[in-house]
Amino acid sequence: MALLRLRNPKGPNAAEIERKIKRGNALRQGSSWWGTRGLLVLLLVALCACAAALWLTSVDSDITETLASQRELISPQPRVYSVPCSEDYDNYKRYPGCTPQKCGRAVTDNVVTREEAQVLRRLAERGLALAGSEGGASILDLHSGALSMGKQFVNIYRYFWDQIKTVFTQEDFELYRDVRGRIQTIIAKTFGLDPTLMYLTKPTFFSRINSTEAQTQHDEYWHPHIDKVTYGSFDYTSLLYLTDYGSDFTGGRFVFMDQNGNRTVEPRAGRVSFFSSGSENLHRVEKVTWGTRYAITVSFTCDPAHAISDPALP
Repeated sequence: MALLRLRNPKGPNAAEIERKIKRGNALRQGSSWWGTRGLLVLLLVALCACAAALWLTSVDSDITETLASQRELISPQPRVYSVPCSEDYDNYKRYPGCTPQKCGRAVTDNVVTREEAQVLRRLAERGLALAGSEGGASILDLHSGALSMGKQFVNIYRYFWDQIKTVFTQEDFELYRDVRGRIQTIIAKTFGLDPTLMYLTKPTFFSRINSTEAQTQHDEYWHPHIDKVTYGSFDYTSLLYLTDYGSDFTGGRFVFMDQNGNRTVEPRAGRVSFFSSGSENLHRVEKVTWGTRYAITVSFTCDPAHAISDPALP
């Protein structure tokens, strides 16, 4: 789940990207400062409650546009926003029919049903109930078996091998694979790609986020980052939301950080948000302030050397 902070971002907007990332780091450091003071901080908070509330509001009120609200149903066609491609892809081998030629971001509520999202949420709940992070962010990776446990990770297939078949079913894995295929198809159709030249890549995982204070770097999911810079293999990223913003949790919106403003996607169960993975789509996730946010990150590469297989029940 760790989202690495950027080093030396490339592209014409590097200075702007660096400025925004430094701002994100400054917010993180400020948050850490508040967490380390004792009685003095409590007294200051009590005396300055109104000012603190206004400051916190200003941090997350920098949204200039909502690309998709939780209340609306985006169907049958995806809502697509085109953005110029960054230079990030020039640093990697290009794969005709897959490497982004046109870049952007899109949202659809017509690929996964709310009922299917509920089934996948229950799958995540059962798996994460076996362990979970001590901080606010936990992951379950059915491909590698990685599962958050305390301040570290274990392999769920090894550590809980005697319980796996009582936790997951064959139908769970079949639905997961089917949904992955549908997401791959809609990304290919939207960006004009050959879906057979796209490959699932890692990390692809379930995430559970709540308002518990971070205990390790792995819990710090809110830093601005670029998937192509952070992971290298990513060419297209998608998020399948399994819970609803505003009723299951607050905070936790997905935020694209553009030069001329920040644009958000509000999670809705069954909603798929997808985008090209370069620095044209610098982004972050707001801190969850209440409740629990469940989602699945599904990632694709054009490089067959970085392909992973669909998971299978042992």
